[in-house]
Amino acid sequence: MRTLVPILGDQLCLTLSSLADVDPAATIILMVEVAEEAGYVRHHKAKLAYIFSAMRHHAAALRAAGWTVEYVVLDDPANSGSFSGEIARAIGRHDPDRIIVTEAGEWRVAAMLEAWETLFGIPVKICADTRFLVSHADFAAWADGRKQHVMEDFYRAMRRKTGLLMDGDKPAGGRWNFDKDNRKPAKADMLMPHPIAFAPDAVTQEVLALVERMFPDNPGSLAQFDYAVTAEEAERQADRFFREAMHDFGRYEDAMVTGERHLWHSILSPYLNSGLLDPLDLCRRAEAEYRAGRAPLNSVEGYIRQIIGWREYVRGIYWREGPTYVERNFLEHHRPLPAFYWTGDTDMHCLREVIGQTLATAHAHHIQRLMVAGNFALLIGADPAQVHIWYLEIYLDAYEWVELPNTLGMSQYGDGGLLGSKPYVSSGAYINRMSDYCGPCRYDVTKRVGADACPFNALYWDFLARHRPRIGDNRRLAMAYRNWDRFAPEDQAALREQAAAFLTKLDAGPEGD
Repeated sequence: MRTLVPILGDQLCLTLSSLADVDPAATIILMVEVAEEAGYVRHHKAKLAYIFSAMRHHAAALRAAGWTVEYVVLDDPANSGSFSGEIARAIGRHDPDRIIVTEAGEWRVAAMLEAWETLFGIPVKICADTRFLVSHADFAAWADGRKQHVMEDFYRAMRRKTGLLMDGDKPAGGRWNFDKDNRKPAKADMLMPHPIAFAPDAVTQEVLALVERMFPDNPGSLAQFDYAVTAEEAERQADRFFREAMHDFGRYEDAMVTGERHLWHSILSPYLNSGLLDPLDLCRRAEAEYRAGRAPLNSVEGYIRQIIGWREYVRGIYWREGPTYVERNFLEHHRPLPAFYWTGDTDMHCLREVIGQTLATAHAHHIQRLMVAGNFALLIGADPAQVHIWYLEIYLDAYEWVELPNTLGMSQYGDGGLLGSKPYVSSGAYINRMSDYCGPCRYDVTKRVGADACPFNALYWDFLARHRPRIGDNRRLAMAYRNWDRFAPEDQAALREQAAAFLTKLDAGPEGD
């Protein structure tokens, strides 16, 4: 039986479910670079380069493993420009009896796969993506009947299911969650670990030239492209993390330091999300570091929670909530995202640092994304759909199933608290506590009003005041509202006037930054 197996750009795994039960001698694997996928949003140049290079290297790995692979490059004159168009051309070449494909990661692509059987008139089998630990049915079984879908509850169920960091039926160390131990600021340190920088090989150099030629106006730069593009390189990066950075990952995972892109973070999420690394394997290796006494429990638990807890959870929420989730806007925010999100040209040093790093490398860690870039967008009332598109475009590890719930739900509170128990907003004080960003800034983080006052301060209090009818009864904001109520009426008015003046300047254009 002749079988056509299409492999998508985020399915770069030799043990992919669609390959499990097919005969290599009677199978054609199809991998394609198409304009439809490359251009449905304005992806960061480095994101495009990473995906294309990793795909090309994976095709070579599949061939080395004995598979027949047809690969269509983006600038092939015969390229139809769409995935379905390339399936049609492959069917014309090979007349397969069936198509077997691993399920897509997002609604838009899933609809395309589901249409193929009718479109092409041959059987299409869509396999579950076994790279994830929880199937759609399993997540639904966990979620159905619950009044609240709390990630912590899901995470504990995942710990029990996998046995990770369990001592019998109890959590290692007597606690499920050590997050309170993972909020230490950091300072610049010459001994800080750094990930491996991979020099682009010939394949990657060809891709870099292709992206510069075909996507000259896309955001971002390729000048610092140094990512792993093969499973072997990704494994080397993982080894480096466990050996050099795992020990202090937890302690400093929320810290931010000017000029330091990585700190103690693993920088492995792009490789997890594209298939080069296995999530359960990474968790087991992290646990082994704890069991061997080489890494403290707070670091290992925090790392494992991000993978089997948060990562699996947001995927479950994405598929459970459906394709209209992206339209939610609980706070009715409609302000356009400021132009400096694509340039980094702002006087606010924290935003200049985070956005500048993002444009240069397509990477920022979770607190930079949530409490600087996302915090500011939420405080000014940016349209959550626009914020979602920016995050989807700009980050190397961003695929809609993981990025949309994190952005619209967690960061922008667009779902009204389905994902996050409160809006993640803060004044400048949090940024000052967790970073060194405020020192060189032209604004004074200790001031609430005045020409040199940190904009985050007035914006924070204005956000709470204007949204009190919607979120005023949130118990996690009770202290913030008590503090607001202690301000004298004239001080409240001054803060709201300060915020209004800043937003008026922001709306006026780049010079208003």
